[in-house]
Amino acid sequence: MNRFQLFPLSSFLFSAAALASLPPATPQEVQPEIATGRSEIKSAVASKYMAVTANPHASAAAEQMLAKGGSAVDAAIAAQLVLGLVEPQSSGIGGGAFMLSYRADQKKLYSYDGRETAPMAVDENYFIRDGQPRGFLDAVIGGFSVGVPGAMRMLALAHQRDGKLPWKDLFQPAIELAQQGFEVSPRLHELLEQMPRVAVRPAISNYFFGKDGAPLPVGYLLKNPEYAATLRQLAKEGVRPFYEGEIAEAIVDAVQNDPENPGKMTRKDMASYRAKMREPVCSGFLTYEVCGAAAPSSGGTTVGALLGMLQHFPLDKSAVGSAELTHLFVEASELAFADRNTYSADPDFVEVPTQAMVAADYLAARAKLINPAKAQPASAGDPAGFADKRQVAQSPELPNTSHLSIIDQYGNGVSMTTSIETGFGSRLMVKGFVLNNQLTDFSFVPTNADKQKVANRIEPGKRPRSSMSPTVVFNKDGSLRLLVGSPGGSRIIDYTARTILYHLAKGMPIAEAIHAGNITAIGYQVEVEPEALADTELKRLEDMGHTVVQKELNSGIHAIALMDGKLYGGADTRREGSAVGL
Repeated sequence: MNRFQLFPLSSFLFSAAALASLPPATPQEVQPEIATGRSEIKSAVASKYMAVTANPHASAAAEQMLAKGGSAVDAAIAAQLVLGLVEPQSSGIGGGAFMLSYRADQKKLYSYDGRETAPMAVDENYFIRDGQPRGFLDAVIGGFSVGVPGAMRMLALAHQRDGKLPWKDLFQPAIELAQQGFEVSPRLHELLEQMPRVAVRPAISNYFFGKDGAPLPVGYLLKNPEYAATLRQLAKEGVRPFYEGEIAEAIVDAVQNDPENPGKMTRKDMASYRAKMREPVCSGFLTYEVCGAAAPSSGGTTVGALLGMLQHFPLDKSAVGSAELTHLFVEASELAFADRNTYSADPDFVEVPTQAMVAADYLAARAKLINPAKAQPASAGDPAGFADKRQVAQSPELPNTSHLSIIDQYGNGVSMTTSIETGFGSRLMVKGFVLNNQLTDFSFVPTNADKQKVANRIEPGKRPRSSMSPTVVFNKDGSLRLLVGSPGGSRIIDYTARTILYHLAKGMPIAEAIHAGNITAIGYQVEVEPEALADTELKRLEDMGHTVVQKELNSGIHAIALMDGKLYGGADTRREGSAVGL
């Protein structure tokens, strides 16, 4: 068995004050990600199956299912249940997810939408107080920010269609680990120490903090009997107790009766939640087909648009780490984000020009707006005559999130991104798991400066726009080539696109492409990791007219590349994930 597992134990860099002082609804200034330093490159090679997840415990759970003959979906469910225990700040059954599931027997890609929904009692002025949008942390903490969790119904739907093992078997690794305990990792400890206002409610404080108020130390054996009991019930009875039984009742009670910031979720909201299947968004890049999740995820259209514009330039003539390639990436990203910010929202409420945003002729025209030598201002285009429906959205859309990529022995693949939004979500903990704060992914204001309705405004039953970008890439002959995705708020899109660019266009091995310096440009400045560009190239980029900020960019890119009958896995060196396989 070929496996590689390594925890990054490097220094942590974060300013809690930056998040605490966040002005309302200004996503450009929201930078709460915690940089965990770097480990050595983390890779694995296999020929039968592979799992790459954000934590070695989750990778081991996925591998256990694969070794038993389970499908990629089976392994993804087992991994997610473990992630909710060992990486509770990032994802879990109290949140939502988007999954791409490739069925080799059908040669077809399916897209599952498990995004949270707004309670039916909200209105578009939900975030407005005294005529002004609420501050971010003021809105986040407590029941006010909790959307109806969608992950469990999505996982159940995917298992019904694409699973092989019995449902109850998928819960055993997480149940055993919750009972026996797991060691608090350096990353979890530092997040507890550095994230603002974590210990603000008794349940989360009693679980993660000692009697002296200090975060549990690294290496502390943390057990979660409540989570184990919850999982045992779900393993035995399916997801009904979560949406219609005592678990649903506990969630609604915590939301409605939060002492300082109650929300409006009801038992009916929980019972009526349904996961959805949507058509994946696919577009061309070089000789490949790049497929992602459709709206309310903005990942599929924005990753596709960014790469679709870049292919119109001689990418072979500019090197990784050069000002030229970085400039092209930045300009394409800003154009793609201009469209994303304007048009992406829940398609059940707002007409979204999905196919038009990634149409080849449209992207070719957008690419002509890029000056290879000089930075240009970016504005939204007019896909399919949508100019008169332009509705620029605002939403902070923060981490934390998690991504996993899995290939099973049957040739099936899963690329899944899962989230509770910001670190530790709403700070509400129920029956052993953390509840999301995904309602703050909606625009805090319902209209733009021209009094037009914002596409991503909150409405009853609506799903907030997301940047989660689970991606599956196919070769020209339709065979699987790459599964990839990342956490990172709106920066997910650039993390994912940059990895695809470096691997497919520049020929970098997938683990090296993941490890390479991140670059983001989401509409207001260019952010680059210190190792991304040499000082001379950085100066050249600035001379092209870019405002550049050097900073650690805490992605969590997890990918599997398929080449020459082998599986090549890579886990992001910025986090504690691992790649395992046989």
